[in-house]
Amino acid sequence: MIAYPRTALADELVHQLQGKTAFGDAQNGLFLAAPRRTGKTTFLRGDLCPALEKADVVVVYVDLWADAARDPGVLIADAIGRALQPHLGMIARAAKKSGLNKVSLAGWLDVDTSRIGKLDGLTLVDALRALHETAGKPVALVIDEAQHALTSEAGEAAMTALKSARDQLNRPGVVNLMLVMSGSDRDKLLRLVNTNGSPFYGSQIKTMPALGQDFIAHIVQLIEAQRPDLAPVNKATLQAAFEGFGNRPQFFMEALGQVLSPLAALTGRFEPAMLQAAAQRQQDDEGQMESDYLGLKPQEQAVLWRMLEQGPRFRPYDAEALRFYREKTGRDKAVTPQQAQNALESLRQRTPALVWKSARGEYAVEDAAMHRWYETRTAAGTWPPLSRQGNLLPDNE
Repeated sequence: MIAYPRTALADELVHQLQGKTAFGDAQNGLFLAAPRRTGKTTFLRGDLCPALEKADVVVVYVDLWADAARDPGVLIADAIGRALQPHLGMIARAAKKSGLNKVSLAGWLDVDTSRIGKLDGLTLVDALRALHETAGKPVALVIDEAQHALTSEAGEAAMTALKSARDQLNRPGVVNLMLVMSGSDRDKLLRLVNTNGSPFYGSQIKTMPALGQDFIAHIVQLIEAQRPDLAPVNKATLQAAFEGFGNRPQFFMEALGQVLSPLAALTGRFEPAMLQAAAQRQQDDEGQMESDYLGLKPQEQAVLWRMLEQGPRFRPYDAEALRFYREKTGRDKAVTPQQAQNALESLRQRTPALVWKSARGEYAVEDAAMHRWYETRTAAGTWPPLSRQGNLLPDNE
């Protein structure tokens, strides 16, 4: 993957997180939403984290999808513990040389030197305070795919603890704890901020700017430098192809490598081939979603249809939803809440899962791209997908 630094955007966000801009609320938490594979994680790790470190901030990064088998609350605690350990280690070594078994951090927290780097007995609030005070610098906690924290009680508790830590460590004009939460699904990320019970109620979700014309200009410059015979490259056509790939640089660059390969035996200009590759990728993506949908049982199709139609308003067991399931499956008998729940659990257990569930029992479509697919087909009058046997069949469950 070709590096494309987004330094200006990173520097601007650092200023916002530090509370140095006249408008905005990023110092209370920056919530960034961007579709999957559009460069969000690359930006966080390759641009924002280094920019924060350059600003003399201790950065703790954790990806809650890095290990799906582990509880997100544990992943957050472990990340803070790993960042804290080297700072405590320096103090521990000094304490041991003095013959001390314990050392007082900043006069308020006793840490057993035999347990340095462990969070046993330490709350997240205390651990973050210890990290800030031992490092003598502000701390930035960057949580990628933060919506995954809502899938467990420990994850939800960690989010509440982080809000408490922010309130305790920060004060007007002084930002000691910066929180950055990213997510590939805006609707799920909203659950952190949009109700009175949400840990960061009142904060706003920001859409991360997609890579655009500047990125394409950078790619064109590289192509013309390495392949002068292709100059001038048609920027507008490449931009259209990139948009056809859903502004996803990984897929775009893979296709570009194939098109420009000497093994491609391409005749004529390469730009139209990129447009064709983008159309094929879109067709393949939509074909996979259609295949997944048609492979479901009628009750599962009806539940997924309802989720796509309702979005964040989805309520799986209300009377209107049950009527919807019965209508779409053509059942003679009413659909029961238990049958609807069975369908939801089946959708969750698929590989890959089609449905996401929070610790509070809220459901959403796992991949936000399915919403865009549904909306496109609905607008075109081609929903629902039809199998060779027709649409939804009566479910005999």
